[in-house]
Amino acid sequence: MKHTVFKALADAASQREPVALGIISGVKGSSPQKIGAKALFYDDGRITGTLGGGCLEAEIQQRAIQGLRTGKPGSFDLLLDHDFGWDDGLICGGKVLGLILPNAQDAGVELWTNLAQRSSAITWGVAADYSICRCDSHEQGAPTKLLYQETVQPPCPLWIAGAGHIAQAVAPLALQLDFKVTVFDDRPALANAQFFPQEVALKADVWEKLLAMPPPMGNAFGLIVTRGHRHDALVLRDWIHKPFLFLGMIGSSRKARILFEHFIEEKIATIEDLQRVACPVGIRIRSQSVTEIAVSIMAQFIDKRAELARVSALEGES
Repeated sequence: MKHTVFKALADAASQREPVALGIISGVKGSSPQKIGAKALFYDDGRITGTLGGGCLEAEIQQRAIQGLRTGKPGSFDLLLDHDFGWDDGLICGGKVLGLILPNAQDAGVELWTNLAQRSSAITWGVAADYSICRCDSHEQGAPTKLLYQETVQPPCPLWIAGAGHIAQAVAPLALQLDFKVTVFDDRPALANAQFFPQEVALKADVWEKLLAMPPPMGNAFGLIVTRGHRHDALVLRDWIHKPFLFLGMIGSSRKARILFEHFIEEKIATIEDLQRVACPVGIRIRSQSVTEIAVSIMAQFIDKRAELARVSALEGES
């Protein structure tokens, strides 16, 4: 993931280790990676991150190491056709454009550390002279002409109600997929570090106190997988009025119909409110095991996150 590259850049900056940063800044047609893909190249052949692997990455690595030797940045414009990648099976047919920035560590520990931590949105970029810079609107002297620009957002919060088997399978997967996970349960024996990675925030208390917590900041998602229908309904009754972009709840279509009809009749929620809730949660992959259910849930959340990001980008362009 890109924040892994930022962490490696922060480490290189603190250790004053020369590294070259490769970035895909443009794509036309089919390619193995998207705009914004990054890889960090070391002079001993190590690579952190990826630009797509295979002959494409090997070609860029060769240019990056040469850039480390000369200190000269540059760009690349590679056509992924038969001549370029037949031997390695890379015949996507598209075109990949990008930048190679030797000594990227010189941009400073502070910049790369802030991008790696992602505690707030940060816009950075590469100027026309290949220098790396902050591009936030409040930054003085930010260049107007850029070869590349990117806004790095904090990870989306994912609140999980219930600390049982499904939550225990979902949480580590969600961390790998760039969600910031918090698990809630009224059973301290389950909302316990014994069952979750250390990066997961755990909240154990009676539900009345858990539901009184301030809502998550940012583009938040919620997953309701408590130990029973009554507790699911209790959490949904509260979370439906919190600013979650999307909510998923375990259960059957029948459960959803009965519960949603009750919420509407009792004026607990509107039809529009309930349209943000997926029940049963997860895409249909004929999942049976707990791990398979976790995969189906996170697949739906990834898809919804990408959809919301696309809508947000389109709104920003209008």
